Amino acid sequence: MKKINLGEKFTLFNEQWTPKVIGELNGQHIKLAKVQGEFVWHDHQDEDELFIVFKGTLYIDFRDGRTEIIGPGEILTVPKGVEHRPWTKDGEEVQLMLIEPQTTKHTGEVVHEKTQTELEWI
Repeated sequence: MKKINLGEKFTLFNEQWTPKVIGELNGQHIKLAKVQGEFVWHDHQDEDELFIVFKGTLYIDFRDGRTEIIGPGEILTVPKGVEHRPWTKDGEEVQLMLIEPQTTKHTGEVVHEKTQTELEWI
């Protein structure tokens, strides 16, 4: 058991759309990510995904035409099976935390140049 300083962890990487694992909890991975620009449409058929925004504004589009806007200190849970596309506006970098089952694939079944298959622990 050791405390984790999130600010320090965010300084350890600069890669975009490349989540870093910082902990585990009851079969869940706790991940930090920096994101900028547009990600890919994807879903997670068997896992819910929790987004917690620390810095910036994250937009998440859904296939029903809706867009959720998540700002610092706000969270959004995307239920399993719901197709979504996260993105940021005007070149802004967003810092966020993801909490999701360890089995969750980065882009679900979608294979894209941004897909990460091996997640780094920091």
